[in-house]
Amino acid sequence: MADSPRRHRVCAGSVSAVVDLEAAIGFVVAHGDAVERARLSWLRNGTTVPAELLETAEVGQSPDGGWPATWGGEVASIDATCFRLVELDDLGALGRPAARRALDWLASRQQADGGWEEDASLADSAPEWARPGDPEAGFLVSANAGFWLTVAGLDARASGPLDHRVGGAYAGVVQAAAHSLAARLRPDGSWPSYLAAGWLSAAVLHRQEMFQESARIQVVLAERMPKMSPGDVAWLAATLRRAGVDPQDWIMVRALRRLTETQRSDGGWESDDGHQFDVHATLAAIRAARPKPSS
Repeated sequence: MADSPRRHRVCAGSVSAVVDLEAAIGFVVAHGDAVERARLSWLRNGTTVPAELLETAEVGQSPDGGWPATWGGEVASIDATCFRLVELDDLGALGRPAARRALDWLASRQQADGGWEEDASLADSAPEWARPGDPEAGFLVSANAGFWLTVAGLDARASGPLDHRVGGAYAGVVQAAAHSLAARLRPDGSWPSYLAAGWLSAAVLHRQEMFQESARIQVVLAERMPKMSPGDVAWLAATLRRAGVDPQDWIMVRALRRLTETQRSDGGWESDDGHQFDVHATLAAIRAARPKPSS
């Protein structure tokens, strides 16, 4: 059954948070491009996306399977590839050949310690959060790659093997990633990296049933949430929801309450990356706040 575009209410004790999904949907319709509107349709109703829009979302893929960080670039970037996978996931396209090649490429780039790092040739052009040779950037890149391979494995378990390899392609890769991330957590649950690495790591650990480690991170995230930007809270909530954290779980209730507080009068949420990404942030909030489909 299609998700209702009505307001979604989340309760925690006596506190009630209402994310105005109707207004959020209206914002995407008014300000999104054709691909973003197709993402909205798929998130709301599972509407089949026209092939030409899928091809538009996949354009620029490198022969090795990743996407470069800059248009026309020759070296694929882990950070850029993970961003493309966000878009393709919202289009229901992770099973298409382009996404499969990207996931295989991510898996092939895993290092011996279970983590990832951008290609050394990107050192002069990569943003600080993805700079090769920087341990903080390496942790974030590792959490991001591990999350998308986790998502692929989650989909495989839900609908059958991802491919002909028994159990899907990435089970061992994700397990190694989870242990690598957990090994670098501090005793108080914090992590030696950027904020986003926290919720990406928590999602990976949650799916690996490393619940204690994931919970420690979630406690830190909850403490920081009142000062998080709207775009970060939307990303956090969408990430945990995608990993199977229940919308009624305490961390999700807090995130949705924060999204309610920061939703603008035009229905959208502000992105840290500039207003050109506000639709992207709003789509993340919609993914996080949409009701569970009826069984």
